[in-house]
Amino acid sequence: MKSKKDVIKIIEILKESYPEAKCSLDFKTPFELVIAVMLSAQCTDERVNKTTPSLFKLYDTPEKLSKIDIKELEKIIHPCGFYKNKSKNIIECCKRLVEVYDSKVPENMEDLVTLAGIGRKSANVIMLDAFNNPQGIAVDTHAKRLSNRIGLSEESEPLKIEQDLLKQFPKQYLKDVNHLLVYHGRNTCTAKNPKCQECPIKKYCNNVAV
Repeated sequence: MKSKKDVIKIIEILKESYPEAKCSLDFKTPFELVIAVMLSAQCTDERVNKTTPSLFKLYDTPEKLSKIDIKELEKIIHPCGFYKNKSKNIIECCKRLVEVYDSKVPENMEDLVTLAGIGRKSANVIMLDAFNNPQGIAVDTHAKRLSNRIGLSEESEPLKIEQDLLKQFPKQYLKDVNHLLVYHGRNTCTAKNPKCQECPIKKYCNNVAV
């Protein structure tokens, strides 16, 4: 693990390098983000953003989407992959929102993870980007890769990686961490052929390729 001083420096450098870092999914309401996050599993945000407009044009509330014919939903979200399982989860999620939460997306981790298709990673994204109230760090493939390479965590399980990260990042930086790790992972610290010599935080990395 890194010292608090190094961790803060890493965040400050990444903020300077990626001032545009933000959620890559398009949404207008917390509900739309819930659906977009579910569709983003094993799918690019770009593809999700091309798919959701046609879905939300007709089904923009939990009530409407809870009553959709599953075959129609499968057809709409087919480009996002795993469409059968995602369709089932989306409908179940919407029914629970209607029946248990009065059609409102709950604003806490405990309730969010009771929704079909929403795990801790997705709930972290929703708490940050829909409610501006980060409770943790969403450990996706980018966060996992960077954490292991930089030396922020030696763990492989997302939950354990998140626990390591939360021990090192001061709470006031949680609003930045998620987006910065994603942007750095996409643009510089890529899975294959990382651009180590161009990396603004290589000084703090345990695995700089020379």
